[in-house]
Amino acid sequence: MSAEGAPLVLVSNRGPVTFQENGEVKRGGGGLVTALTGLASHRDAIWIASAMTEQDIAVTEQHGGRPFTAELPDGGSYKVRLVASDPGAYDRFYNVFANPMLWFIQHYLWDLSNAPDIRREEVEAFEFGYNVVNEDLARAVLEEIDGQQEPVVMVHDYHLYTLPGLIRKERPDVFLHHFVHIPWTQPDAWRVLPTKIRTEIYEGLLANDIVGFHTRSYRRNFLQCCRDLMDLEVDFDRGIVHCPDGHQVWVRAYPLPIDAEQTRAVAKRPRTAEFEGELLRRRREHLILRVDRADLSKNVLRGFTAFDVFLEQHPEFRERVTFVAQLMPSRTDVPEYAEYLERIEAVVAVVNHRHGTPDWMPIHLKLRDDLEEAVAAYKNYDLLLVNAMFDGMNLVAKEGPLVNERAGVSILSENTGAHEELGEFALSVNPFDIQELADSIHAALTMPREERERRLAGLKRIVTQRDPGDWIDDQLADIRKKEGANGN
Repeated sequence: MSAEGAPLVLVSNRGPVTFQENGEVKRGGGGLVTALTGLASHRDAIWIASAMTEQDIAVTEQHGGRPFTAELPDGGSYKVRLVASDPGAYDRFYNVFANPMLWFIQHYLWDLSNAPDIRREEVEAFEFGYNVVNEDLARAVLEEIDGQQEPVVMVHDYHLYTLPGLIRKERPDVFLHHFVHIPWTQPDAWRVLPTKIRTEIYEGLLANDIVGFHTRSYRRNFLQCCRDLMDLEVDFDRGIVHCPDGHQVWVRAYPLPIDAEQTRAVAKRPRTAEFEGELLRRRREHLILRVDRADLSKNVLRGFTAFDVFLEQHPEFRERVTFVAQLMPSRTDVPEYAEYLERIEAVVAVVNHRHGTPDWMPIHLKLRDDLEEAVAAYKNYDLLLVNAMFDGMNLVAKEGPLVNERAGVSILSENTGAHEELGEFALSVNPFDIQELADSIHAALTMPREERERRLAGLKRIVTQRDPGDWIDDQLADIRKKEGANGN
């Protein structure tokens, strides 16, 4: 790779650490951070991200806005540079444009007969929010690569679509790689955006040398969008977009694996064993599990409705099965999400009232994010339910089978990124078909032991074939290959 001595520059909205008022250093939240911590420890890297808290800003100021080494409480240290944006601009960037606008488009969440209504507020949120934060981070990147020959910058996710264009303009020699961690939808979904905004987003992305996705399906959708929305020449077989100036963008699929070693280590922790003891004391004959963020795209309501239908149609399972749902409240400052959480609690109350008895509650809802508690449940489920409407990857679908000790069956939505790898050994479902889901619950709980073991063994084999190091190596190998093709 060019500039071997120079550190790789990573850019994302969230960084690996966030500083609390009490001086505590917390690990940054989200699956993206989990994926990138592997990359940052794999190779000398500077990680540029937005400052999230007042304390983040204070620590950044103490270091004069320059990169500094941050130690994580659970080990690992990262060279980070946190960038403070104007709070009003950041609010527009995150709460008006990135979420919900882009997230909703990329998960097919808009009810188009009712929303969105794009008015001046949304247009200005793009111009004076989204673009401002992208410019702030781009400025920091340009400072870090100043003086480097042919630097390599890896950009992450949907928050930073216009950033690559800003960097390319100032540094034509830079190698830009962009990984999108959420689904890429088909062209019509993108027609929601005003043409000018959509064009800016695509021009920003097409300033990259490589654009990566989790699945071949998202890769195909992106290529189709470039052809249909930008009128560009596209090679679907080789995954190349030809830009009018002769620039070629390679479009690739890099499915994200889990860190099997780390997940197994969590399964052995004493605190995990405590949760497991409590779970085993309370469990009935069958345990159904879901572990999710309480996000609209996760399809939680239909999961509970299907369980309701299952109990109605198979009364012989009453008092023999418990559905444990560990949900992490998500984006509660976005009205749609706060309302969704209320609806989840209401449906759980209805199902428990309809089927429950004085000493049995069909659904056990836990609204918290606790890794050891989740892993304790992973070890003991008979059925793992992942029925997302659309999902970039879904690491729960990989983590659960890895540590499960009960020949647990996976029900997996065909619209998750993980389905491309795991579908053969899971029970595939259409996430909108509640009857099919109810039937699949019954099929899983009545499946012969031998068949359950065969399926679980298949899932374990797939999820241990690659680790995050391989994911990173695949991308770095393509960077080298494309640099060679560019004649660098």
